[in-house]
Amino acid sequence: MTKTATPDMTAMLKDMMGAFPVDTTSMEASFKTSAALNEKLSGVALTAVEKSTEISSKWTKDTVAKLSDMAKAKSEPADYTKAMTDFASAYSEAAAEHMAAFAEVAKKVQMETVELMMAAGKDMSEEATATMTKAAGDVQAAAKKATTK
Repeated sequence: MTKTATPDMTAMLKDMMGAFPVDTTSMEASFKTSAALNEKLSGVALTAVEKSTEISSKWTKDTVAKLSDMAKAKSEPADYTKAMTDFASAYSEAAAEHMAAFAEVAKKVQMETVELMMAAGKDMSEEATATMTKAAGDVQAAAKKATTK
């Protein structure tokens, strides 16, 4: 009986992987770009939260001040109606102002996010092009090396 040698798959895989080396610097650069983008996006979000909190706080303070005026004792029953009407009118104006302020915050967040995403897309596109160009060169060199052996 003849002994047939089974091919050593581990050695074959090792040789194949050695012929196509992986450069991790592109992955590291991609991670750094992603981390920088996340940091900028977090900054935009936190700034928006801070401004929204300021608007809410001011709105609450204004409402409480107007309520304290309305809660004061009046000499005539008609004065209570007038106080409630004045409060409702002032509250409606304040609501419009504060909602407009919230809309401005949202608009600014949207604009900054779009700018960041466009810049990140451009950066990632440039990185991908550089990585693919380098990878193509590496594969070509590895293929030449493999065919000369």
